Amino acid sequence: MPPLFYDPGYRPFWLALFASQFGRWLQNTAFSWLVLAATGSPERLGFVLMLRFLPAFAFTLPGGALADRFPRARLLLLLEAAMAALSAGLALALAAGRVGFGGLLVYALAYGSVAALEVPARQAYNVELAGGPRAGQAVALASLSFNLSRMLAPAVAGALIASFGAATPFLLQALLFLPLVLVLARAPVATGGSGRVGRKPLSRGFAYVRRTPLVASTLLLVASVATFGINFQTLVPSYARLVLGLDARGYGLLMSALGVGAMAGAVLNLLTPRVHPRWMLYGAGGLALAEVLMAFWRSVPAASFLLGVAGLSMVLTLVSANATVQTLTPDSLRGRVAAIYALVLMGSGPPGMYLTGLAFALLGGWAPAALGLAVAGVALVLWRRPWPRVLTPV
Repeated sequence: MPPLFYDPGYRPFWLALFASQFGRWLQNTAFSWLVLAATGSPERLGFVLMLRFLPAFAFTLPGGALADRFPRARLLLLLEAAMAALSAGLALALAAGRVGFGGLLVYALAYGSVAALEVPARQAYNVELAGGPRAGQAVALASLSFNLSRMLAPAVAGALIASFGAATPFLLQALLFLPLVLVLARAPVATGGSGRVGRKPLSRGFAYVRRTPLVASTLLLVASVATFGINFQTLVPSYARLVLGLDARGYGLLMSALGVGAMAGAVLNLLTPRVHPRWMLYGAGGLALAEVLMAFWRSVPAASFLLGVAGLSMVLTLVSANATVQTLTPDSLRGRVAAIYALVLMGSGPPGMYLTGLAFALLGGWAPAALGLAVAGVALVLWRRPWPRVLTPV
């Protein structure tokens, strides 16, 4: 583990963050399966997940401005508590049998709205707590938390759904948010930055991206990968149910295979304290290759292996991209630039999720190949731009 993990001011936050991330992945896995089981349509699943991430367009940038204006720990506390309350409410409604397709749409929009505000605050606070010179370690540790959860939680979610019903993962998620809420409640109050929430502060973040070519290129690559390559909440349940004919347990195991690969990518990032921008291009290429091969090798063992490769490649891309942006951004703009990064990542998701569902509806098992080729095409174009091997923190 990097030295930051042993910092007594950081480690309680990381452990609580891991618990909350585990809960998020329980909920992510259960929600996708719940929608697909209710509709039987990958296109409908893509549509619902698109609605879930659609609020990113409206709330992510204001969320970044808020993170630069108000104490980030307090802002994050309120948002984490709100997401816990939403999942607890859905769990109770599911247990009572009072949730139809319309209720799932409402939950998707409400949860997506709060999450869009939460992402830039969480990313900015993570680096603020670590300190700018340790930004690469902070991003790598946050990725470890996220991907360790991605590896373990889906299989647990599948078993919970099969044994106790769909309400259980959502209730457990709400409980797992409580440690992070408690840690944030005890955190010292510090201002996130200065400036009003309005057009001018937001425009400063965009101006910084425009005048920093490496940040702009990074965001372009992230947009393409998020649109075509990493919509696994649509791709995996559709592939598991419609191509391989698996049940909830099999779907959960495929998601865990994806998580194992993602975990390997997170560990690989932890092995070096330095930031490697070129790794995001290597990751995009590996992701594209894995998805193309999924269209040809249609078996559970092959899908598990290729999803593991896809998970590793995805993490190499996104951790390198996030660390590059965080390393190059001054703290006074960190919340707003993190919001732009989150907007690109989350805002590309809604059309990408719908396109993924539509691709399965039109192409069936050949859909992953079409998506992988799209990622490969963008990565090849961007390869011609200058990409430094290593970045030094500012």
